[in-house]
Amino acid sequence: MAKDASFDIVSEFDQQELVNALDQTRREIASRFDLKDSGSELELEEGKKIVVTTTDEFRAQNIFDILEAKVVKRGLSPLILDRQDAESALGGKVRQVINLKQGIETEMAKKIVAHIKDAKLKVQASIQGDQVRVTGKSRDDLQDVIKHVREFGDRQSMPLQFTNYR
Repeated sequence: MAKDASFDIVSEFDQQELVNALDQTRREIASRFDLKDSGSELELEEGKKIVVTTTDEFRAQNIFDILEAKVVKRGLSPLILDRQDAESALGGKVRQVINLKQGIETEMAKKIVAHIKDAKLKVQASIQGDQVRVTGKSRDDLQDVIKHVREFGDRQSMPLQFTNYR
């Protein structure tokens, strides 16, 4: 009897690549003429958010654009960056928080499972914590599920990866 094949749908990123992208962004801020002496800072807090502190919203936008370019260059999805509105900080500065998306929330996982069931393929999908496990007898069906879920994730602006394919 054939063994069932499976894979996991996750939403995660390589923390070290993010740290490298932040370091590259800091170096570019230190060398760019329009940002050099602005006192702009970029900090990673608890591995869950990035805090940008600078003099005005225009510079905060420029720093975000640099960070986004560096993240893409390091092979990470720009969808992991969830930028919040800029707010006033002490000393007449502006503070902007960029949350990092990691893990699939329960509601999004339910939508993914429903989307898989709507595809009418012979597979089973189950939510396991912050990931979705898909099992089926045919590897071809699993490949079709990956294709459907990848398109769904792009429409939902959710960075999805497929791991443990067996």
